Amino acid sequence: MTQPILESSISPSSLGPPTALPQSAHNFSISWLLQHGSPSLQYRSLVEVARFDGSRTPKLASLPYLTAQGLQIAMSQSSVGTWASGMLTVPAGSGVAGVGTIPAYRRLLELGWDPDSPSLAATRRLLFRLLQEDEDPSYLAELGAEATDEILVRRGRLILREAAAAALAQAGYESDPRLRGAARRMVDRLAAYLKSPLSQKPWIRLGNQHVLPAEVAAPSFHTLVMLAHMPYFRSEHHETMDRLGAYLSQPWPRQTAVQQVGPHLIEQPQLVLGDFLPTRNAMDADMPSALAWLEMMARLGYLRRNDGWMRLVDRLHDDRDRHGVWHAPRSVAMPTAVPAWSWPTMPLTNKGLAEESIDADVTFRLGLIARLSGRTVELV
Repeated sequence: MTQPILESSISPSSLGPPTALPQSAHNFSISWLLQHGSPSLQYRSLVEVARFDGSRTPKLASLPYLTAQGLQIAMSQSSVGTWASGMLTVPAGSGVAGVGTIPAYRRLLELGWDPDSPSLAATRRLLFRLLQEDEDPSYLAELGAEATDEILVRRGRLILREAAAAALAQAGYESDPRLRGAARRMVDRLAAYLKSPLSQKPWIRLGNQHVLPAEVAAPSFHTLVMLAHMPYFRSEHHETMDRLGAYLSQPWPRQTAVQQVGPHLIEQPQLVLGDFLPTRNAMDADMPSALAWLEMMARLGYLRRNDGWMRLVDRLHDDRDRHGVWHAPRSVAMPTAVPAWSWPTMPLTNKGLAEESIDADVTFRLGLIARLSGRTVELV
């Protein structure tokens, strides 16, 4: 039975004021990154953190295409702009072999490739078709195997629509009416959920387990990525964005996200149920996802409003040497698998996710997070 939409305590006023910025500037080791970072890390460090104008220097603009993993991803793309492993599949181990279409597209963007480059332009048409929830069964890709009835087919199309919207927003298509239309439908659905009591107490007991009822419309990681890259759209929905910031500060429940979808009980790992990064242990256990979350919170404007996340950023700063280069402490353990929403962000080198090979990636991300959160950045 659908519950009525009532005002909950997740309101704009429950989101705290921005935390005062640190007095000291962020020392960004651009000279070290230019010596030790991949061409993609060099490019993004210069353009996004140091704020060089890459369009005026052809040599600088060509750097992203010199990173070997980008060429490896592009060479495995089909002539119609897809990758053979599906839509959201990510490699189980190191490397990029076996990546699906949307993570591959977003990894190329993370590597600094231009959205109008041939490989990305070939995929763009497919992503816009996914926004419309195309009824062609082949577009469900690997999600089609579990789509045994129309209810699960609709679920698969919704997941792919959100992931496609995230990719297109990251590529810079915020002003495209097709993306804005899809984003508006997602935010309207999200706004209704955040105003309902389900946003704080979403669980029901079914047999011997607690599950999410069908009415729960929690945001997905893909939706957050989309919103993070649509600043003008966010300003048009500021009240919902304030409610979302308060929601993301709630404790993440202990229960696994299993939802009642028609007659089925389906795991929904893409749903965000609160604070994804509550402790240092959570950060050290999955550094790629932790940095992706902190960057996303900085883009959304939430990072400085959450003391817990700011303390985690400060701890990452403490792990840098006197030159501003981050080095992995013993507590950091690289995961064997990274979720589809965060996989595209790391590593932007060819060395994989070993503790001793991500120094340049993390050093760059910390500089980017500092820049996005409004902190003064000094180049060293």
